[in-house]
Amino acid sequence: WLRRTTHYLFIVVVAVNSTLLTINAGDYIFYTDWAWTSFVVFSIAQSTMLVVGAIYYMLFTGVPETATYYATIMTIYTWVAKGAWFALGYPMDFITVPVWIPSAMLLDLTYWATRRNKHAAIIIGGTLVGLSLPIFNMINLLLVRDPLEMAFKYPRPTLPPYMTPIEPQVGKFYNSPVALGSGAGAVLSVPIAALGAKLNTW
Repeated sequence: WLRRTTHYLFIVVVAVNSTLLTINAGDYIFYTDWAWTSFVVFSIAQSTMLVVGAIYYMLFTGVPETATYYATIMTIYTWVAKGAWFALGYPMDFITVPVWIPSAMLLDLTYWATRRNKHAAIIIGGTLVGLSLPIFNMINLLLVRDPLEMAFKYPRPTLPPYMTPIEPQVGKFYNSPVALGSGAGAVLSVPIAALGAKLNTW
């Protein structure tokens, strides 16, 4: 029971940490109206964070598929964001979901092919990610509609309401849906994971 609980908790940790690493690396999503402007920043930041996060977890667990799982989490996260903007009235092409999974699979393949050699995974796998991720995303962006048309037809605010700068107040929690959501998720993840482990009969 304890081993299963630890396993589920680790899945939660990977999901949360991979999301935080990728988002805080800079642009993690392609808004069509400035996709090409952020392409270079995205390519450098995301390829670096994908390798750093995946290598960290692969060395910790020894599981070769960790990078692909890592990339899948971010892909799902971005599709949720895409759906949220669509619900606000923006077209589906307004957000282009970045391509992480093929590059992550190359990193996993390198880790497996080099017999879990961490130095080879970092050097060879990191190089493959750095070369492939910009190519996959460039092809991805070429398939969307005209970004300038999107920018003029569907203007969006520079900052969402929860990112508006406010004066810090010591001892008070910010009235932010993101902060509330992350806090609630962190509190609920442990009992939910433990419950899932207890109900799991296999």
